[in-house]
Amino acid sequence: MPPMIEASDVEQAARRLQGQVQDTPCLPSRTLSQITGAEVFLKFENHQFTASFKERGACNKLVQLSDAERARGVVAMSAGNHAQGVAYHAQRLGMRAVIVMPRFTPGVKVERTRGFGAEIVLHGDTLDAARAHALALAEQQGLTFVHPYDDEAIMAGQGTVALEMLRAVPDLDALVVSVGGGGLIGGMATSPSSGRHISPCRSGRRCRSRPSGDAPKARPRRYSSRCRPAWPPGIAPPPPVARSRHSSFRRC
Repeated sequence: MPPMIEASDVEQAARRLQGQVQDTPCLPSRTLSQITGAEVFLKFENHQFTASFKERGACNKLVQLSDAERARGVVAMSAGNHAQGVAYHAQRLGMRAVIVMPRFTPGVKVERTRGFGAEIVLHGDTLDAARAHALALAEQQGLTFVHPYDDEAIMAGQGTVALEMLRAVPDLDALVVSVGGGGLIGGMATSPSSGRHISPCRSGRRCRSRPSGDAPKARPRRYSSRCRPAWPPGIAPPPPVARSRHSSFRRC
């Protein structure tokens, strides 16, 4: 069984990321507060240079590579935000980056990623097919594969979001976290501040993260990336994400 990250991994990631990514604002949302009847705060990760939290994990992974690994370069599979995070920080660190993207990836994301100096390979009609090709390139060329979520360094980097939120607003009652592959929620659930300040159930009320419109009744515990509820009508579903097989799922 692969090792799981600890709270200390998130704290170490926060130290590595100082000066490398933005400590983004965590500000109250008047609109959402009025809609929900609660005091709601939003973490503005769109203020990152690549407009996504994904670059936290990417940076934390890349800065820990050995000199030999840096010299050979990295490869990643992504249809967008992870690709840009890896490409941007690889460029900053002077590393070669190969990004495998499925053929359905929007052109604007392809060009944005290419703009960071990455070598773009369009392959496959699914994320699984693109991932398999990326792993093959890693084996053939000696590249380090940077997984978009199922990696301890990636999760620890994403977990720094929780550290910043709870530093900015220490008395938060709950963290509502989006779930795709599980890297973000895996890291945030491990954050040392989360354990001190956040309870999953308060006054008989359950706090969960799930798509609005469909509660996964089959799961008595937290919603996980292995539950696949029907997508709410009227909302376009995202591209299918390969199921998490290891660390990120177990953190939830």
